[in-house]
Amino acid sequence: MTRLSTTRQPRGRRIIGRTLLAATLLTAVAAVPAAAAVAPQRTTATAARDDVSEAEAQEVAHFYGAYLDAVAAEDGGNLATALRGFYLTPELRQELRAWEKTNHADGVLRAQDVPAAFRVTAGDSGAGHAWTHVRLTWGSVAHPTYTNLTVQSELGTGKISGIRG
Repeated sequence: MTRLSTTRQPRGRRIIGRTLLAATLLTAVAAVPAAAAVAPQRTTATAARDDVSEAEAQEVAHFYGAYLDAVAAEDGGNLATALRGFYLTPELRQELRAWEKTNHADGVLRAQDVPAAFRVTAGDSGAGHAWTHVRLTWGSVAHPTYTNLTVQSELGTGKISGIRG
């Protein structure tokens, strides 16, 4: 089971690092030839499912890490929008816009503020989807509170297609 987390680092270093990571990912994905995107054959169904869940969890972790830095930055609105465009399906982006209009909060985070940390854990996969668990940490180290989200990804495209909290 993959457990990825982040804690508060100096804001400037973290934002620069995540912004560079997001830019690198966007550039690398555009340059990958189609032949390299073909997944290798698996010998057992269990191993394939575990590998798929882990890979999808990594993508979700990359998205949340970069997205948190973008929304925390003073001028990160354009980057946050670009990240949504790259990582989320068009249907989810439309669903989030409607949710945000109704709830006056960020639909990806299901909140009006930026969490102090996050943790991503791989879930199950099947029927063309993978589910990943995201735990957002709020408040102080002494008195944390948590929001748990379930993130659905499409196995065919790798895009995030659902966020439920």
